[in-house]
Amino acid sequence: MRRKTTPVPDIRTPEGFEKIYNTFVGRIYGICRHQIDNKEVVEEIVQDVFRSLWERRDTLEINESPKKYLTGAAKLKVIDYFRQKARAKKHLACVLEEHCHSDNCIEQAIAYNELRARITELVDQLPCQCREVYRLSRERGLSNKEIALALLISEKTVEYHMKKAFTFMKNHLMID
Repeated sequence: MRRKTTPVPDIRTPEGFEKIYNTFVGRIYGICRHQIDNKEVVEEIVQDVFRSLWERRDTLEINESPKKYLTGAAKLKVIDYFRQKARAKKHLACVLEEHCHSDNCIEQAIAYNELRARITELVDQLPCQCREVYRLSRERGLSNKEIALALLISEKTVEYHMKKAFTFMKNHLMID
């Protein structure tokens, strides 16, 4: 006996995209949350999955069910997150190893960690759009052009937000 299949909503229309989003957002969140213990990171990954779907809606052909496609996309984003995290950890270890050849290695490591924590605090104080642009640039390593495409803003706007972020952090790091 054949199962009755419901037609897949057209992702090219806002209504179809919204229907797919509402149907699968909880499932995608659960998949990501099962692997990552940070709620904010999970929410960002879920939004990235659906943002990518929306941005590529005109060229994307889903040959399988949206559930399989979105599940696969979420899993790939989680893998990418852990890959970036491991790369950052490896880079930090290399930097610390280079500096540990001096007598004040522990002091430098403490100062570095304090500075990194302070910068994270300052980034969290930036306005939403500015913070997102900064993180895409500095934490994910995207170029201004890539950021502009991802956020659907101009490159000049990206430059403005980066300048604003640097000025804010410079002023607050010098005061403290």
